[in-house]
Amino acid sequence: MVISIVAMVSSLVLTAIFLPWLIIFMRSHHEGQEIRDEGPKWHQKKSGTPTMGGTIFVLAAVISTVWVAAWQHQFTKISLILLISLLGYGIIGFLDDGIKLYFKRNLGLRAWQKLALQIIIAAVIVAISLSDGFKFSLFIPFVGNVNNLAIFVLFLIFWLVGYSNAVNLSDGLDGLATGLSIIAYGTYSYIAYQEHNQAVLLFCMSVIGGLITFFIFNHKPAKIFMGDAGSLALGGGLAAVSIFLNRPWSLLLIGIVFVCETASVILQVISFKTTGKRIFKMTPIHHHFEMMHWSEWKVDIVFWLVGLIGSLVYIMIWG
Repeated sequence: MVISIVAMVSSLVLTAIFLPWLIIFMRSHHEGQEIRDEGPKWHQKKSGTPTMGGTIFVLAAVISTVWVAAWQHQFTKISLILLISLLGYGIIGFLDDGIKLYFKRNLGLRAWQKLALQIIIAAVIVAISLSDGFKFSLFIPFVGNVNNLAIFVLFLIFWLVGYSNAVNLSDGLDGLATGLSIIAYGTYSYIAYQEHNQAVLLFCMSVIGGLITFFIFNHKPAKIFMGDAGSLALGGGLAAVSIFLNRPWSLLLIGIVFVCETASVILQVISFKTTGKRIFKMTPIHHHFEMMHWSEWKVDIVFWLVGLIGSLVYIMIWG
């Protein structure tokens, strides 16, 4: 546990050193987030806020995980897979954010381009797992353990791509995705500690360290956004952690808010295309509550509490 705390502090300090520099750099070059016209009108005042802050805490987590694991001679294939999930999806987000900033628009990579890149990263993770002899066994409720390689590979790709996008959808309010991610990674840190899984514990604590510092600059009013570079990375990392702890379904409770955010978008699209009517005032669902005149802080706190309750319920029943 002491070693994982060293990794957390390392990530925290690295983020604290370089994040203010990134904010100053982006402001001096007038680089900032372009706000979607489809979103709440009052979000337009956030236009121009520096973004891509996720680049800093992702790199801080990667560096901290690598040097601490190497120092302790504990760098394993699982460590490599977790880092690829975080850094790989972070790079996709970085490209997406970079295109938006360069062309001064809200559209970055096209949907099919982003999806193709996400699948490629997932395929790399599958390949490394196969080379390490990872046991591909998936528990399916009411069916039992399924040891079919093809089913597991498809599930792994779906899980990685799905949750990287789910966290991305949740990153729509100041501090929301950051707080939810701290809770989720904190929960997995506890599970990894209980299971004596040093590789996962070290990785999760490194991510938490960077997020703690980032939250100081990201809570309302945000001085910087994490951008896709952060949200896609965090989602990919969470999915990988849940899979390589052999607890993939845990993410349905531990990441319950991410699930609800994604479900709200899917249901809204299905409802509008089939009936011409909307279920929610606006999606993702955090905007629905904003349209009901909830303040950003109220939405944040309620959603964080829901995420915390989901995590506690999981730990009490299955932890």
